[in-house]
Amino acid sequence: MATIDDEKDPFDAIVDAPFDSALSERYLVYALSTITARSLPDLRDGLKPVHRRLLWTMRQLRLTPDNSPKKSARVVGDVIGKYHPHGDVAVYDAMVRLAQDFTLRYPLVEGQGNFGNIDGDNAAAYRYTECRLTRTALHLMDGLDEGTVTFIPTYNNEEEEPELFPGLFPNLLANGASGIAVGMATSIPSHNVAEIIDATLELIDNPHVEHARLMELFHGPDFATGGLIVDSPEAISHAYVTGRGSFRVRGRFYAAEAKDPADRDAGIERLGGGQYQLVVSEIPYQVPKGKLIEQIAQAIADKKLPILEDVRDESDEQVRIVLVPRSRNVDPELLKESLYKLTDLESRFGLNLNVLDSTRTPMVMGLKELLGHWVAAQIDILQRRTQHRLDRIAARLELVEGYIAAYLNLDRVIEIIRTEDEPKPIMMAEFELTDRQAEAILNMRLRSLRKLEEMELRKEREDLLAEREELDKLLASPARQRTRLKRDLNALRKEYGEDTALGRRRTTIAEAKPAVEFTMDAMIEKEPVTVILSQKGWIRAAKGHVPLDSDFKYKEGDGPAFALHAQTTDKLLIAADDGRFYTLGADKLPGARGFGEPIRNTLDIDAAAQIVALIVHKPQLQLLLASTPGKGFAAITDELLAETRKGRQVVNLRGDARLAVVHPIAPEHDHVAVVGDNRKLVIFSLEELPVMARGQGVTLQRYRDGGLSDATTLTLADGLSWRMGGDSGRTRTEGEIHMWKVARGAAGRMPPTGFPKDNKFQS
Repeated sequence: MATIDDEKDPFDAIVDAPFDSALSERYLVYALSTITARSLPDLRDGLKPVHRRLLWTMRQLRLTPDNSPKKSARVVGDVIGKYHPHGDVAVYDAMVRLAQDFTLRYPLVEGQGNFGNIDGDNAAAYRYTECRLTRTALHLMDGLDEGTVTFIPTYNNEEEEPELFPGLFPNLLANGASGIAVGMATSIPSHNVAEIIDATLELIDNPHVEHARLMELFHGPDFATGGLIVDSPEAISHAYVTGRGSFRVRGRFYAAEAKDPADRDAGIERLGGGQYQLVVSEIPYQVPKGKLIEQIAQAIADKKLPILEDVRDESDEQVRIVLVPRSRNVDPELLKESLYKLTDLESRFGLNLNVLDSTRTPMVMGLKELLGHWVAAQIDILQRRTQHRLDRIAARLELVEGYIAAYLNLDRVIEIIRTEDEPKPIMMAEFELTDRQAEAILNMRLRSLRKLEEMELRKEREDLLAEREELDKLLASPARQRTRLKRDLNALRKEYGEDTALGRRRTTIAEAKPAVEFTMDAMIEKEPVTVILSQKGWIRAAKGHVPLDSDFKYKEGDGPAFALHAQTTDKLLIAADDGRFYTLGADKLPGARGFGEPIRNTLDIDAAAQIVALIVHKPQLQLLLASTPGKGFAAITDELLAETRKGRQVVNLRGDARLAVVHPIAPEHDHVAVVGDNRKLVIFSLEELPVMARGQGVTLQRYRDGGLSDATTLTLADGLSWRMGGDSGRTRTEGEIHMWKVARGAAGRMPPTGFPKDNKFQS
């Protein structure tokens, strides 16, 4: 009787191990499983395990093209029950992808029912749809019963499944693949089968062929949805040398109903009266049509495409997206370029030829290396098929020789069978038969004893011997094997040639013409506006050029600060007294029906900073920048534009110093005038003022007490002008100002009589 002491303690199975090593070992197992058994395709058949198991299950269910389809639920159930113990949703999604003609260049599953569409809609549930194999899938599985591949046990050891498919169809490059593993990924576009075969034949004939020669035959991706690849031939070729790169894929503009061939190829439909519309007939691969139309519509709503008025989806079985320009004067090429830049009508598809080789090792290969490995795999399959056939011939010849021996001694054979209780060993000894031969003779039917049957057996033996001789020569000669492979590839090429509906190239490869240069500013419709900025930082834009002295309304406690005329295409420069400059598009300003919006909602202006200037940006315009300590410099507005809402620090300030003056410098001005809080005026040559992009500047005027009050620029010959006080709006000009002209950095002297008491040139 067992005692408690005899029972094994379950805690004895616990092994002490460092946590990091235990974790790394288990993660490594997971990573290798993900790489070799889930995410990366095998270069020999281009399939991942889930796809291979789906097709194998459908073959087991006899879902061939000449048989009726079965419910997808039946296929998915068999797959997850027998071969692939994962979720049904993942398996069904994988099967749906194999059936979508807009996803796979050469579909491997023929679906009946709703298998999704190019709009991005999902397929119906698997209880509603039906499926069967396509002829392409049969090509891929051709030879499974001929000893060409190894069969491995399934996860529960109840069934067997093929390790790979032996067919000659070059599925890896033909249909492509994508997947993300642990630490690596793969992204392979689809290609044209005829071009793949042409390149392979060239490689078989000349193993040392140059890559450039292969690229003359193998042009590049051929996507299921067509479109255009606009990269240069050099860029495409380089991607296939290294196995890594990316391709620019564009939608195709094509108007089938246009009368003019040039308009037809440009996708332009003439509507009369000079009006036209553009038609998109093909979209980039893996871009849902519904998402693309939403993008275009959103760009119109956001006024990013003001030259486009409307977008319509008029698609049926064929894609037809209609784009209506805002006016007949819009350049069609400019509209196309703007759509390429702002939407997914141009996208990038990555190339990463990371696959599992024949030893299940992940490798990134170039085109020549990949084709070389595939040819080697097909030669191996051909050798295994040949050896399998030789074994079958040997087995059949053994039986045929036994049958012929029986016919030569038919009477004696019949006598032995009738008289002996154990005829088998006697026959084996008397006629030198093997066990299989004797057993086959004993199992013969009486009708097989006719004379014609003997003649047929002798003919069969001659045929088998001749076939065996040819197969022996094939197995012994690599040259014959290459010739046989070329013959089979040429036969496959006829079925997928350029003159067939399935084999015709869909994607055009042509380097893009030089892009029509445009900026986002060119997309903004030019309209006059009046910009109003209040003392408390509320900004708005009134349509049209309203008189700047109009009675604008402000919130209670607020008042006017800046008002100027601009265009919606203009950029506004906002300067704060902390030395930072900000940029704001005039088209992005709120309307003037209300009080506007706080400018700090749009720009990150410090709460303690005060806005000291609002200026319309003009190219190459120079600004005089001066701070309260009397330092300053000139800056070009092009270098003051800020790309972000945080602005750009232009004037470096120390302590309590603030930016006091931001004044445009007219091209004809040649001198600078500076007045301090001490009412001292100094005038010096503009040439003494440095032009800088950022800094503290140089000393403009020297002070014992106080600081800078104002600064301006002038033409010395015209004198110094300032605005008179009061509401008269008169301006006074002092012509004799040579007594104030000194070197930069001087203390200066009292201004002319009548100079404003607030020490400002512009009151």
